[in-house]
Amino acid sequence: MDNKKKRKKSKKKMIALCILGIVVLALAVDFIVVRKIALDRFATYKAKAKTVNTSYGKISYIDEGEGESFLVFHGITGGYDQGFDVLSGRTGDYRVIAPSRFGYPGSDIPKDATVDMQVEAFVELLDELGIEKTFLVATSAGGAVAQRFALMHPERCKGLVLYCSGYPEIEKPDGPFEGMAGPPEALCNDFAMWLISPLFKPIMGMDRSVIKQIMPMKERKAGIVFDGDVVNKDHTNNYDNYNLRTLKVPVLIIHSEDDKLADPEKAKYWSKEIPDCTAVFFIGGGHLMTGNSQEINDVLDEFVEKNK
Repeated sequence: MDNKKKRKKSKKKMIALCILGIVVLALAVDFIVVRKIALDRFATYKAKAKTVNTSYGKISYIDEGEGESFLVFHGITGGYDQGFDVLSGRTGDYRVIAPSRFGYPGSDIPKDATVDMQVEAFVELLDELGIEKTFLVATSAGGAVAQRFALMHPERCKGLVLYCSGYPEIEKPDGPFEGMAGPPEALCNDFAMWLISPLFKPIMGMDRSVIKQIMPMKERKAGIVFDGDVVNKDHTNNYDNYNLRTLKVPVLIIHSEDDKLADPEKAKYWSKEIPDCTAVFFIGGGHLMTGNSQEINDVLDEFVEKNK
């Protein structure tokens, strides 16, 4: 190979390395910027959070607004911040109480924790706040805990609102839940979650920007693992605990027909089986019911006015 060809090959290699360096730098900058935005966001919520001690350890929560109270049950990868966001624009109308479930920001996770233990911990939280009876609102994985709360303590519930929630199977499963019911523990860190965030849309139907509400993963990791190991399997493993036909509180189901994470067919089935149930299904919006906020607010207000 003559010197001219060597120089040409070397130049191409240098250009390729430069391009690779630019791409790596751009990705690194994106990760740093996204994470900074996420941490700044979380810090504003953390500053609002309060903590109480219960028989099941500490519970951290946000409590803002006036009017009829709502106890919010957040989904997986959540916490008091995501729970509060469910009704954050309604604090002029309602009192929003958004606790972190077991293992999520500021909340302990007791040994051998169960869904029913989480329910009792939230009952103690209501006692601490002097709230005798409240509305419940649950999203996604929070649905199992909220459903158990309503079944175990109907005397403490004015109504149960299920936003794109999980539900029991239509027929009793033959055996325990097999396989994964949440992200693997290895993915429960900021970089790994950022790395797979471009897949949020095709796999989960959620915009990549949701990553800014998920970080910092370190604060949520124990809760995510608990949800994957226990909460998300409880509808199957303890199926008889979730006979929603025996609910004694009014229920409002709101669900998107294109939800990729919480089966809309289950929601439709149970909407016909629950005794006192109002159901609203949106054609689009996905798991976060994007674009339907006004309709959701109207339906929620009607439900509260009827059952307060």
